[in-house]
Amino acid sequence: MVEIEIKNNKFHKDTFDKTTEERRQKVLEVAINEFASNGYAATSINDISRKANISIGAMYSYFASKEDLFLSIVNNAYFLMDKILKDVEENSRDIFDCIEKMVVASRKFAIEYPQLNRIYLDITTQALSHISIRLSDKLEIITPQLLNNLIKKAKDEGKVNVDIDEKVAAYCMDNIFTMYQFSFSSDYYKERLKIYIGEDKLNDIAEVEKSIVNFILAAMIKK
Repeated sequence: MVEIEIKNNKFHKDTFDKTTEERRQKVLEVAINEFASNGYAATSINDISRKANISIGAMYSYFASKEDLFLSIVNNAYFLMDKILKDVEENSRDIFDCIEKMVVASRKFAIEYPQLNRIYLDITTQALSHISIRLSDKLEIITPQLLNNLIKKAKDEGKVNVDIDEKVAAYCMDNIFTMYQFSFSSDYYKERLKIYIGEDKLNDIAEVEKSIVNFILAAMIKK
């Protein structure tokens, strides 16, 4: 069971905070399973209600719509990943150690929370762009700031090329982390990883991750 802490969240009603922790987690557990298995469009809030053993009336007293329930999960799952990356940054010796740990963290997050990754992948599609707009004030704010600051600090310390645009570099790094993360939670991206890297190389994941880190650093290290 994936436990998600709902806080600072504009997508649920106050009544959801007031119900029992057991009921909150049951609703979220069922909703995560349904959204991850069926996708947003094919998931019914009535099915979630039935499988969570609560009335549809109770469900609507917690969330105004299926969309709000979905966004509650996406919003908090994203901040869960951001918390992990913050912990990595705070416990790293320097930018080189941090990048290495972020690559590993991306894989471990995908393996530990495959359903959350599938849901996050779903919201990145054009079909759900009307929903993702509602997350625009929160979605993917922490990670860019973290990476920008990490790169800027490394530039100030003379550890990476001062000509690097930290915003562009952060964008490229985040795309690498995200694609690598999806490669352990989506069948499509798993096959894509095999095509590019080769199934035999995946038997030595440490070597693969070392190559990813070396690729990133080669573009950044001061020459």
